[in-house]
Amino acid sequence: MRKILLALLVVALIASLAFGDDGVKFASKTLVVALEKPQVMLYENIPFNSGKERGSQMFTLAMDILQPDSKEPLPLIVFITGGGFMMAPKNNWIQQRMRLAENGYVVASIEYRHAPLSKFPLPVEDCKLAIRWLRAHADQYNIDPERVGVLGNSAGGYLSAFMGVLNDNKEFDKGDFLEYSSNILCAADIFGISELMSIGDDYPEEQRKLHDSPGITEAMWVKGVPGFSGPDGGVKDFPEESKKASPLYYVSEKTVPMLFMHGDKDVSVSPSQTDKMFQALKAQGIEAERYVVPGAPHGGAFWMQEPVLKVMVDFFDKYMKK
Repeated sequence: MRKILLALLVVALIASLAFGDDGVKFASKTLVVALEKPQVMLYENIPFNSGKERGSQMFTLAMDILQPDSKEPLPLIVFITGGGFMMAPKNNWIQQRMRLAENGYVVASIEYRHAPLSKFPLPVEDCKLAIRWLRAHADQYNIDPERVGVLGNSAGGYLSAFMGVLNDNKEFDKGDFLEYSSNILCAADIFGISELMSIGDDYPEEQRKLHDSPGITEAMWVKGVPGFSGPDGGVKDFPEESKKASPLYYVSEKTVPMLFMHGDKDVSVSPSQTDKMFQALKAQGIEAERYVVPGAPHGGAFWMQEPVLKVMVDFFDKYMKK
C-alpha cells in the first residue's frame, strides 16, 4: 500500500511540474538555427621543428591549429603573434584567429625564436619552416596547400610582411621539409615594422632617441645582446645589417598582395611604418590596402572589433577563395 501511495505522490509531483498547479502545459520556444559557422577543433602544442642544435642553442617550436569541420580541404592562414621581438606567445589574439576559422580557414598560430637569445634571420627562417611543415602535413589537417596566407600583429606583422616579400627567395629557407615551398598568396601586416631604423620617426625627439639605444629590442634583433652575443650600438650604428633585417628593402615584382592596418594612437610603432610598405607595394604595381583606425593604440580591444575583423576576412577571401 505504501508503495502505491508513494507512486501516486511521484506522479502528482511530475504532473504539477509539467503542467503547473492548474494543469496548464507550458509552451517551449522554437529556436530556428541556420548552419552558418562550422564546428572548429583546436589542436595544441604541435612541434614543427626537429629540435636539432643550431649554433649553441637547442630549441623546440610549436604551433596551435584551429581546424574547421569541412569535407573539402580548406585554405590556410599562418598566424604570427607579436611580442616586441622578445617573446612569441602563440595563444594570443584568439578572437582574430577564431573569426578566421569560423569563416572557413585552417589557422595555425606559430612560435618563433626571438631576442635576446636569437636574432635575425633566425625568426624569419622559423616562419618559413612552419609554412613548409604545414604543407607537408596538409592532409592531416585538411589544408589546401595551394592556398596559404599569413597574418601577423606588431612583430608578427613585421614577420608577415617578410613572408610576403620573400616568395621564391631561398636565402631564408633553412632546416627541414625543404622539398616543400614556403611561398604564400597574400599577407596581412597589422601595425608592424617595415624599416628598423625609423620605428620612432613619428614621435617626439626624446622618444625617437630611445630607438637609438643599444638595449632597444630592435637593436638586439639585428646584432644580438651587447657584450654577450653581439657588439655594442643601436640599429643606426649597423645600417647594412638593419637594412637586411627590414622587409621594406625586399619589395619586388614577386611580392604578394598585402593588407596593412594601423592605429593613429600607436605610440610603440610609428604609423608611417605600414605606410612605407604600402607605398612601396603600390609603386611596384602590387595590390595593397591600408586602413588607419582612429583612436586605436598598439594592440588592445580595437583590434578585436567586427569592422576590423571583417576587413581581415574580406581581404583573405579576395585572394584565397575568390
